[in-house]
Amino acid sequence: QVQLKESGGGLVQAGGSLRLSCVVSGRTLRAMGWFRQAPGKEREFVATISWSGGNTEYADSVKDRFTISRYNNKNTVYLQMDSLKPEDTAVYYCASSALVGTTPELNDYDYWGQGTQVTVSS
Repeated sequence: QVQLKESGGGLVQAGGSLRLSCVVSGRTLRAMGWFRQAPGKEREFVATISWSGGNTEYADSVKDRFTISRYNNKNTVYLQMDSLKPEDTAVYYCASSALVGTTPELNDYDYWGQGTQVTVSS
């Protein structure tokens, strides 16, 4: 069993930054991911990190602007979001995968947090 709790969302102006946190309890040595879902759109992959933190992968739309990291001694995964754009507005979800390596595939994730809203104003 895995429980995930996100925090750190909010309202920010375009060009600003936010850092999302995801506290993980239960089985923690698993690959983790961040996904997002905008109104009327499907949930989409944002970033993933391997269980060790040694490997990461990003969606093209956020590459060079977002950074995923994890501190296993704190059971926490972060998503640092810089140079935010209005199109980044969405509910952001933290997810845990049964795999140990990175994966952008939504179906590889079996535990999800409740989501945190990120709104970027123009």
